[in-house]
Amino acid sequence: MADGIAYELMRFRTADGADTTVYVVRHPLGRTRVSVMCFPEPTRLDHWCVETGHPEAMVAGFFVRDPYRPLGEVRIGGAPVAHEPVPEPWGGARACVQIDGAVRIAARGDLGPEPGGDLVQAGPLLVHEGRPVLDGNDREGFSAGAGQFDSDITVGRHPRCALGVGGSELLAVCCDGRRTGVDAGMALGELARLMMSLGADEAINLDGGGSATLVHRGHLLNRPYSNHDQPAPESRPVVTALRFDRA
Repeated sequence: MADGIAYELMRFRTADGADTTVYVVRHPLGRTRVSVMCFPEPTRLDHWCVETGHPEAMVAGFFVRDPYRPLGEVRIGGAPVAHEPVPEPWGGARACVQIDGAVRIAARGDLGPEPGGDLVQAGPLLVHEGRPVLDGNDREGFSAGAGQFDSDITVGRHPRCALGVGGSELLAVCCDGRRTGVDAGMALGELARLMMSLGADEAINLDGGGSATLVHRGHLLNRPYSNHDQPAPESRPVVTALRFDRA
């Protein structure tokens, strides 16, 4: 394409024979500016993209309800945004996306006390230096801190979103799930292996489940199911997002 953005639609088969639909948008790293968006009110990202003329985006970090606010640290232009902190000792271990000239995926503790640019905390980290890093040891405290979520996001197959960096590309990836006999979703280990196969040297899991949202050329690619086999699935309002613009 003229803008260098490439889109792929594929089916992924798990080791036990289940299938799920996967959407991949490849952004040229050198020609893409990534920004963290934090909405003052929960917002349906696909609707926001159409209304504002920003055709490329995906969901970013997790959020809590009542009141709605980011779960984990968020910074815009180096300034911290009000958020629900990750409980210690996991705050420094949780993976982040940081954008300050370059796009970096790393544990929060590796980014210094006052990182510049934009930052959003999500996780867990899926791939580091071209190798999967999930080992079942709950290094980022998602199982230990599952009380901040509806459930332990590390267990089972669900709709998922991930961001990867590899070579000269940014990889925005989303999978469907929760559709009996059609889309099984993916476990985090499966998502890590998929990101490696797509060329990611570094990759992070983002918010998923009913919040899984990937927008390309102004269109919602995936089918966000909040519940199994729900009728007429539609995007869920989210609190943070990653926006991809031409540099």
